[in-house]
Amino acid sequence: MTILRVTDRSPLDSPVLIAAFDSWIDAGSASTTAAKLLAEEAPVVATFDPDELFDYRARRPILEIVDGRPSSLTWPELAVRRARIGERDILVLAGPEPDYRWRELAVDAVELTRQLGVAEWISLGAIPAAVPHTRPVPVLGTESRPGLLRGEVRPGPAGLLRVPSAAISVLDIAVSEAGVPAVGYFAQVPHYVSGAYPAAALALLNAVARHIGVEPPLGGLVAEAQQLRTRLDTAATVDETTREYVKRLEAMADEERLPSGDELISEIERFLRDQGSGTGEGRVH
Repeated sequence: MTILRVTDRSPLDSPVLIAAFDSWIDAGSASTTAAKLLAEEAPVVATFDPDELFDYRARRPILEIVDGRPSSLTWPELAVRRARIGERDILVLAGPEPDYRWRELAVDAVELTRQLGVAEWISLGAIPAAVPHTRPVPVLGTESRPGLLRGEVRPGPAGLLRVPSAAISVLDIAVSEAGVPAVGYFAQVPHYVSGAYPAAALALLNAVARHIGVEPPLGGLVAEAQQLRTRLDTAATVDETTREYVKRLEAMADEERLPSGDELISEIERFLRDQGSGTGEGRVH
């Protein structure tokens, strides 16, 4: 039984589908922030059955109580919205990462691309990494075949990398095996930053802009990124340990040298041990 429901089959001109889930590869909420801006207030054209996808004990619906009376419930949803940016038709699949039925979701994602005539699939994500906030946000790319990525983003990292899969990658592989060209853009977020990281959302939107050849909306992201940069600079200035750590990351970034796995683990463990665990949005910890 399908879990997909297409509610609008209005003609689209070779739409690009952009997907983002709030999973472990949504560090700093960067990918879901970017997706929200791309499809803000856009109409829904398809949904996936939430009762089949979500564990409501893990993703509880939001209850509103007005003057002591239970008033309304807002349930988690996974929806596809249709937007028009410049001369391009854009479909945005975004929402909470499903808890269940990833394989069925992948089958229906392929069916979605068939019914709506999707010409290309773009996955967005963000991962914590040993990078400094004082340098441009690095973006890694994936592609279902060579030559699909655009701009300065290159596929990587080189060699074999084994990580726990996210649902979005399951869909990415499924649609690419069905013949839809698929790419992924993954921003690297400084692992010492907690809370939202708007600079990474900006980097993802810029990658999308270069890929599809139109300028997406940026909302207030530029100002938010500048404000957070100021707070992080201040935190690094007043604490010598933090300042020296950021300098080491800057040196690696300037040399374009990636640390080995052992080096990275050692650096992160030492830094967190020295600093303890901080709290609060945009704080160094």
